[in-house]
Amino acid sequence: MKEQEVAKEILEHIGGQENITSVEHCATRLRFILKDASKFDGKGIENIDGVKGQFFASGQYQVILGTGFVNKVYNVLTSEGANQKKADTEDKSAYKNLSPFQKFSRTLGDVFIPIIPVLVATGLFMGLRSLLTNLGVTLDPSYLALSKVLTDTAFAFLPALVAYSTMKRFGGSPVLGIVIGLMLVATQLPNANAVAGGTAKPLLLNLFGLNVPIIGYQGSVLPALVLGIIAAKIEKWLHKVIPDVFDLIVTPFLTLLSSVALGLLVVGPVMHEIEILIVDGVKFLMALPFGIGGFFIGSLQQVVVITGLHHTFKALEVELLATTKANPFNALASGAIVAQAGAALAVAIKTHNTKKKSLYFSSVIPAFLGITEPVIFGVNLPLLKPFVFGCIGGGCAGMFSSIVHLAATGMSITAIPGVLLYLNGQIVNYIISSLIGLTVAFLLTFFLYKPEELPEEKNKGE
Repeated sequence: MKEQEVAKEILEHIGGQENITSVEHCATRLRFILKDASKFDGKGIENIDGVKGQFFASGQYQVILGTGFVNKVYNVLTSEGANQKKADTEDKSAYKNLSPFQKFSRTLGDVFIPIIPVLVATGLFMGLRSLLTNLGVTLDPSYLALSKVLTDTAFAFLPALVAYSTMKRFGGSPVLGIVIGLMLVATQLPNANAVAGGTAKPLLLNLFGLNVPIIGYQGSVLPALVLGIIAAKIEKWLHKVIPDVFDLIVTPFLTLLSSVALGLLVVGPVMHEIEILIVDGVKFLMALPFGIGGFFIGSLQQVVVITGLHHTFKALEVELLATTKANPFNALASGAIVAQAGAALAVAIKTHNTKKKSLYFSSVIPAFLGITEPVIFGVNLPLLKPFVFGCIGGGCAGMFSSIVHLAATGMSITAIPGVLLYLNGQIVNYIISSLIGLTVAFLLTFFLYKPEELPEEKNKGE
């Protein structure tokens, strides 16, 4: 089978199984942490049939294989003894060479990626309900109530999802994370959005003679994220100091007590204010006249992908959806993604070398499905000009999206699948935005980029 041969050749060019500290994978790439970096043969890996590129980022050697195929190769590697990264423990070797900001971004990715499928599904439910409403379909009250269960539950109990994933990531008990998150949205606490809207008043807690306002944190992200980290640290410390005979009872009790006290009195209020500032800042940028903010974000979104820090935006998107029920960032990212696809498509058309042309076309397909790593690292970035033209196209698409106030009903699906998030009357503008990004990037690349091929390469492999 092809995946077995590719896995074997990759091992030959990275120093074998004994040189692997850990290996993991994302949607398109294998990610290696190696003991001896000098044994990594990048050129040899790029020449493997089935490999679409390689690069080093975030302390990892990353090999691009594409969607689906990467899973098969990964399974072969791990079944043959490659050391698999443990998701529920902190792999210090994976973080030791990262900058503080890279560590922060990667941590956010570890926390939010596991819960993204739930948020994606919720966004699709919202889109389908909006489509039915726009078509004039009147839903029976019982069906309408059921639709609200599908669309509102994940965001109503979002802190529980975030706290669960955070506790798991930092080595705490995930079930305690669920309970801590649910405590932040307990029905006994006034809803934060209702308090902000003036329809409810905060609960006043008399603490040493002072009335401390207490509210719930429905839809909030940062309070649950920070509190999950703190709770995991507290729990692990308690496991060390509490005698084994009392550990089962005392540790969970003290963890929950201290966490809910810190969450409602300190972490929650502080993080809630920070969330408000972040969302207001993004809304301000996107509301700049003439689409200036949209152009800026659309131009640089794929630049951030190169650094591996794009997972940072997941928290922002969750926050936008939770607080405003709309996600304008998705539209900006989608335009940037389609633009890179357009630039790579132009490169593929202009390239004469058969093997390269086939590789470039195969990289374009995932991009139209929302995954740009193959076209970035396998096509556009090595050639530089197409990547720059793709960024310009993304900026133009972002400018249009900002001007027409384009915003998704969900997150994490873009390009062609992203259409499902714009069924609430915005689908035409979404298609126009995508076509702008695609057309600008394609035309700039087609007319201004010249393939640097030697004459004897043109017919190579034909």
